Amino acid sequence: MKPLEQKQEQVGVVFIHGAGLNRSIWQEVAADFEYPSLFIDFPMRDVSEDLRKDLALADYVRHIRQQIDAWSVRKIVLVAHSLGGIPALEVANALPDRLAGFVAVGAAIPRKGGSFLSVLPFPKRILMSLIIRKLGTKPPVSVIRSGLCHDLSEEQTTQVIENFAPESIRVYTDPIDVIPPPVPKLYVQLSKDKEFGSSMQQKMIANLQPEHVRTIDCGHLPMLSNPQGLRYVLVQFLREAI
Repeated sequence: MKPLEQKQEQVGVVFIHGAGLNRSIWQEVAADFEYPSLFIDFPMRDVSEDLRKDLALADYVRHIRQQIDAWSVRKIVLVAHSLGGIPALEVANALPDRLAGFVAVGAAIPRKGGSFLSVLPFPKRILMSLIIRKLGTKPPVSVIRSGLCHDLSEEQTTQVIENFAPESIRVYTDPIDVIPPPVPKLYVQLSKDKEFGSSMQQKMIANLQPEHVRTIDCGHLPMLSNPQGLRYVLVQFLREAI
């Protein structure tokens, strides 16, 4: 049996999307992928916003773990995007015997005791805290268009806007109680990201302390704007580090 075939049997990739998105965001990245893949959805995606608004971060973590626990692939690499980095860190800590690697794609990586809000620059942290408590967690269409989707096609932008699902406030405010896992780690920087600027991504890299850092020349949603480039970076990491 060839080494790559052995890896295909032994290691699978768990994709965790960011705020407001869903599992379909990863479809192009995983096309012709060399590793078995599991696409996670956040909890209660098929109910109204009012019914999921009180979910805690622990509920997100539990829901992700249930999906992983039901997957037959033994060894996993977590690939988390944006807000997904928060529950991914908790999941990584809960599955030490299964975890083989951790990838943060423009992801939020707080220090132990911090939350998503804690990683934001001070003025933006205060502003966002006020906004989500008063107006909820779904940004205006103009903000989604200019921030998340500035380098996407009009068709892609329309799809993101139409499918955007507000998250619970607590997934932004609940603190994590873990440190980055002791496995090979990769941070994928996004050079044109208008949501997480360069200085913020450097802070996330410092918090994660990854052995590998790669940069993709795109905005906050590389899985849509440059799926082939992201796939290449992931496969390179999996082949060399896992």
